[in-house]
Amino acid sequence: MKRMNLNLRQVLMAVVLALPVMSFAQFTDNIQYYRYHDQRGINVFESPKTTDVKFEKLAIRFGAGFTQQFQNLKVKNPDALNNGGTSVATAGANKLFPLTPGFMTAQANLFMDVQLADGIRLDVTTYLSSRHHNEAWVKGGYLQFDKLPFKGKVWDDIMKVTTIKIGHMEINYGDAHFRRPDGGHTFFSPFMEGNIMDAFATEIGGEVYVQKSGLFGMIGITNGMIKGNVDTAVKTVQDENTRKNPSFYFKGGFDKQLTEKVRARVSASYYTNSSNAGSGLTLYGGDRTGSNYQNVMEKWVSGGAANAYTSIAFSGRFNPGFSKKINAFMLNGFFKAYGFEFFGTYETAKGRTKTETSERKANQYAVEGIYRIGKSENLFIGLRYNEVKASLAGYTNDVKVNRFAIAAGWFITKNVMLKGEIVNQNYKDFPAADYRSGGKFNGYVIEASVGF
Repeated sequence: MKRMNLNLRQVLMAVVLALPVMSFAQFTDNIQYYRYHDQRGINVFESPKTTDVKFEKLAIRFGAGFTQQFQNLKVKNPDALNNGGTSVATAGANKLFPLTPGFMTAQANLFMDVQLADGIRLDVTTYLSSRHHNEAWVKGGYLQFDKLPFKGKVWDDIMKVTTIKIGHMEINYGDAHFRRPDGGHTFFSPFMEGNIMDAFATEIGGEVYVQKSGLFGMIGITNGMIKGNVDTAVKTVQDENTRKNPSFYFKGGFDKQLTEKVRARVSASYYTNSSNAGSGLTLYGGDRTGSNYQNVMEKWVSGGAANAYTSIAFSGRFNPGFSKKINAFMLNGFFKAYGFEFFGTYETAKGRTKTETSERKANQYAVEGIYRIGKSENLFIGLRYNEVKASLAGYTNDVKVNRFAIAAGWFITKNVMLKGEIVNQNYKDFPAADYRSGGKFNGYVIEASVGF
């Protein structure tokens, strides 16, 4: 969405101008059908269909997520050609960005949740500072209807099990996006990063949910792109199709609290777009904040000059590049018994760019086990393994990327968290001309976060 260049004077002026409106609002937790931004939001997936909050009048809730990290990671790519040099002037094209231990620039999110009417709320999230954009950008916003302002028993009965979301928003493909860090808000992820092949995007559209007795289903339709686009699509030699088709996606599953201490959830998701000749599909490249592994496995030199940090913001991730056509399927399982949690992902995707004539495949799986300790589960330790195998355009053989991580954390309060991770990631079967050939990074990252 549109960039906002803010300074302190503008922020203060906005607050002053908003005070007359705010005086009618309640600065409390009086938001219905809502996922909290603090520790209470952990292991919440779709927004709940039940609420204890009674609507009385307009309620506004501001929240934020702040994250500061210290990184000590080492990188190497011994099998890549032209990877030498000790300065920008002498570095080869495949020389990796040299790293030293240090702090990363802090990231910050701003949340605004507004209860507009009974069962109707507005959600707006702004990235105040991130890896990709150091200035403020609006992530997205949406209206959520858990009730409709129409009189009649038929509408009441429908909305007892139905939720409608409309806006420019984070799409609900798969369950992994509920457990990934998102800019300055990192509470929901026990680890520093989400999956290597990161299915996360904000698109313009709508979703309809039905939830009853532990069963749920969802259908969504969007423009398939990270932003609005009215540009003329350009033909290519390989593909003259210039249609900008919408994306359709579906989700269904089971989520049940079996006993007081045991919960099970299984979900399956499918995302498809048969032709997008606009700015391109971004299911695996829709994040505008960046990775929490800074500058790992990135080229040092680009176009004869050192890379700007913002241009290499997605370090450690793998994007298969399905920008013209895509079909993706994700299966997730979640099980929690007492303090132990298991979360698994299996994903397969197929697609191509507009300069290719045949489709390629990418597969991914991830398994993680978390043990939360204490009455309030304020301490945790976890293990995760994640692997991607994919075909790349112009490459004869499939390539592989795998990651093993050990993490531990402490919720000092429900709003303050400290966590650390030891990580080892490997790149296999990349050709010698690729800068990732024989690539590896390993080390540790420590993170302090605030969320409310």
